[in-house]
Amino acid sequence: MIKPAYFFELLRDNGIDFFTGVPDSLLKDICAYITDNTTKNKHIISANEGGAVALAAGNYLATSEISLVYMQNSGLGNSINPLLSLAAVEVYSIPILLLIGWRGEPGTKDEPQHIKQGAVTLKLLEASDICYDILPNDFEKAKSIIEKAIMFAKINKTPYALVVRKDTFEKYSLKKNIQKNEYDLEREEAIKMVINNLQSNDIVIATTGKISRELYEYRDELQQSHSSDFLMVGSMGHAGQTALAIAIKKTKKRIFCLDGDGSLIMHTGALAITGSLYPKNYIHIIFNNQAHDSVGGQPTVAGNIDFVLLAKSMNYKNAFSIEKKLDLKNNIKKIINTEGPVLLEIKVKKGARKNLSRPKKNPVQNKNEFMKFIQC
Repeated sequence: MIKPAYFFELLRDNGIDFFTGVPDSLLKDICAYITDNTTKNKHIISANEGGAVALAAGNYLATSEISLVYMQNSGLGNSINPLLSLAAVEVYSIPILLLIGWRGEPGTKDEPQHIKQGAVTLKLLEASDICYDILPNDFEKAKSIIEKAIMFAKINKTPYALVVRKDTFEKYSLKKNIQKNEYDLEREEAIKMVINNLQSNDIVIATTGKISRELYEYRDELQQSHSSDFLMVGSMGHAGQTALAIAIKKTKKRIFCLDGDGSLIMHTGALAITGSLYPKNYIHIIFNNQAHDSVGGQPTVAGNIDFVLLAKSMNYKNAFSIEKKLDLKNNIKKIINTEGPVLLEIKVKKGARKNLSRPKKNPVQNKNEFMKFIQC
């Protein structure tokens, strides 16, 4: 496997000292090393992958220097527009080195949301006329490929991708004390408190990652059906709008969107769409731990955002923020019974149980049971 330090120094030796992207579990070790060994203005964890490409373009315009943009392959969709309409040779011809985690690589075991994306990852790059190499996990073999990729991008002034398989990088743990939060609530505990106050006909849309997994496990623990829950196993950032459309159509039911701070930040403008439609039955709950918890714990900027003020500025009828266990326990029922659209931010600790399992039902089973439930 490649030592993150070797990879990082090779990039620096070849003129790359600006890094940006959205964290990925396959890239968490190199991302952690970059965080530990760069200043804040040289490593920006972006809101979404398209934003990372734009940051790389801006860095090139300002300095004539190439940047590294990292992402999970699921983020290719977010990045295609600026890659083709900003960075492409036919437009502004901007060199960028892309580092793409290959979740769902054909022939490997992975989660359902990654299978299709993994199967078409290389085809997407080819269709976009983006040259690529699959990065070897041996540094000496990888070195020449990395240097070739950087040189090609510079000479031809075009993006070039390095596709990264699982276990390409050696383990590396983040050492920088980026953030401390002293909240007394675990996210899983907060989810349980919310679920305990729902009615039997309430509908839940849960964002991708550990929020969906913790919800699924708690339903099992309670020996309850999963039919009222729609788990967004992929599509990061889009749980809120999926929930909104259901709220518009199912006005006699309460719709709960269980969201994360990283997910919400990815497509924050969606809040304004929700506010403009004024769904009285819509409750948007943000579990804010200021981290991309499912993909290595890299920080978000959620600690700097006043979500209550943001929601109210976008026409949410009511907005609340809670960071104490007792306050949540005493106020949750009242909050979720106020007129919507409601936003509730619950500030929680970073991290999750190591033995947290994954949903046993596949996405199509979940969809079919959910659709049957909401017709009742």
